[in-house]
Amino acid sequence: MEKPRFRAELLHPRYWFTWLLFALWFLVAQLPYRWQLGLGRTLGRLMLRLAPSRRTIAERNLALCFPELSDDERTQLLQRNFESNGIALMETGMAWFRSSRWLRKRLQVEGLEQLQAPQARGQGVVLMAMHFTTLEIGAAFMAMCHKVDGMYRPHKNPVYDYMQRKGRERHGEDSEVYQRKDVRGMLRALKNGRAVWYAPDQDYGIKQGVFAPLFGQPAATVTGTSRFARVGRALVVPYTVTRLPGDDGYRMKVYPPIEEIPSGDELQDAILVNEFVEARMRENPEQYMWVHRRFKTRPEGAPNVYEGVRKKKKKKRKKSLK
Repeated sequence: MEKPRFRAELLHPRYWFTWLLFALWFLVAQLPYRWQLGLGRTLGRLMLRLAPSRRTIAERNLALCFPELSDDERTQLLQRNFESNGIALMETGMAWFRSSRWLRKRLQVEGLEQLQAPQARGQGVVLMAMHFTTLEIGAAFMAMCHKVDGMYRPHKNPVYDYMQRKGRERHGEDSEVYQRKDVRGMLRALKNGRAVWYAPDQDYGIKQGVFAPLFGQPAATVTGTSRFARVGRALVVPYTVTRLPGDDGYRMKVYPPIEEIPSGDELQDAILVNEFVEARMRENPEQYMWVHRRFKTRPEGAPNVYEGVRKKKKKKRKKSLK
C-alpha cells in the first residue's frame, strides 16, 4: 500500500471532534510514564463499570478457560485485565506519539537473534504475534528492532485511519503494509525473504479455519499460519511483549521457530499454534484481550458461549467527501 497522505477532506467540520480527541491523546502521551500507567488503570476500572457487554464477554471467557479459579480469583483477574486494557490505550498513544528513543529506554529485548538469523540468510519469516493488550506498543518495539512488514485493516473514520497509519509506520523504515485480504502480497513478501507480522489467535469463522483445542475448548482457528509457512517457504517465529511490574517497562521476547510448522496437516499445525498461544496466555492472563469473542464460532450443537450478550451493530460506511 502507498504511504498515508494528508488530504484536505480530513479538515471537514465533521472530523473536528476526532482531531480534538487526537490532540488530547497526544498531550496525555507526553505525561510521565508512571502517570500514564495510573491513568490507564483508572480508565480500565471505568470501562469495567461502563462497558457491560465487554465485561460479560471477558467474564465468560475467563470462566471457560480458568474453571479451576474461584469466583473471587476470577473477579480479581477480570479487574486487572480491564486495568490492562486501560493501560493499552495509553500505550497506543506512547507508540504513536513518543519518539523511538523514549520508547527504547523502557524496553528489554530477549532472543532477537531467533529472527535475525533466518533473515540474514534470506529466509522469509511469519512473525507470529498474539492479541495481548501490549499489541500496539509491541508492534512499535518490533519495528524499532527489525524490519517487519505488517497487516492492516482500514478504519471507517478517515482521520483515525490516517493517524493510525502514521503512528504505526513512524518507527519502521522500508516496511510494507498489506491489506488483511492481500494474501498474494504477503506470500510474495515471504518468498522474497521478508518478515511479515501475523496474529492467528482470533475467531475469524470456520470457512478458512479448523476447530482446534484452546483451553480444552474447540476454537475456530485460522489455518493461515500453516499456509503462509508452506506456500511462502517461511519459518514461523513467535514473539511476545510483556508489561513488567511497576514502571519497569517491557520485555520483548522472540522465541525459537516452531519448526514443526508446516507439517502437511493444517489441523495439526493449528493445534501447535493454539498450544503455544495458550501457554503464553497462562503466563500473563491479565494482559490478554479477553474482551474479544474468541469462542463465537461453535461446532454444530454446541451452546452459544455469549448467549444474551448484545452484539455491536455494524454501521454502513459513508462515502468519502470530494
